[in-house]
Amino acid sequence: MFSSQTQTNIDFAADLFRQSKHAVVLTGAGLSTPSGIPDFRSTGTGLWSRDEPLEVASLTTFRTAPEKFYEWFRPLASQIFFARPNPAHYALADLEKAGRLHSIITQNIDVLHQKAGAQNVIEMHGTMQTLTCTQCYHKVDAELYLASFADKGVIPHCPKCAQILKPDVILFGEQLPQAAWFKAQRVARQCDLMVVIGSSLEVLPVAGLPMQALDRGAHLIIINNTQTYLNVRADVAILEDVATIIPAIAERVLNG
Repeated sequence: MFSSQTQTNIDFAADLFRQSKHAVVLTGAGLSTPSGIPDFRSTGTGLWSRDEPLEVASLTTFRTAPEKFYEWFRPLASQIFFARPNPAHYALADLEKAGRLHSIITQNIDVLHQKAGAQNVIEMHGTMQTLTCTQCYHKVDAELYLASFADKGVIPHCPKCAQILKPDVILFGEQLPQAAWFKAQRVARQCDLMVVIGSSLEVLPVAGLPMQALDRGAHLIIINNTQTYLNVRADVAILEDVATIIPAIAERVLNG
């Protein structure tokens, strides 16, 4: 199934997992592309190859022209709403359940880690699970609104004051959730193994977390379909499909 070099890398990665006492995973959009959710930066297929992010996905756009934001957001929201975890999500949840994985830091907003059964997930760019009113700050379960939005384009409005609801995702121009950022830095600095999965490590400040781990002596595994700035520092880097590599590593870790 795998080349001899890839199998060697899988075995080495599994050994690092088994030796680890405090493993942390950092996941990006590449983890969810096998679930049918497009990433942002892939040439030709990424969302930013078709749209200018500051024009459609900024806080300014949402405040001044929410209809424009929702028009752009509708296809993505539909893909996320109907998406299901892929084998990599389930493999990470299995590693967590077995006590081999301490935390998952994710840049994704799709909640697929939680749907796969993972418990300790730190969401750096917010979540699609909830919506918040821009006027009275009433928070609602997104599932109550996303189906009609995905199906008919009905923009969600607050049940209390009728103002437009905003998805609890971080738009351009917004700060990261402070509690999540502090927690992510803490677990990155405490880990003895950092595993980057499906992230190009191009978006700061999250892209700096593996460096914080390395600076404190942690091992580093990178699994992504393109190079990152830290591949040269990784103990092992695998440039292949995460949906096949992660389950293979988990199988070796859990079953030898």
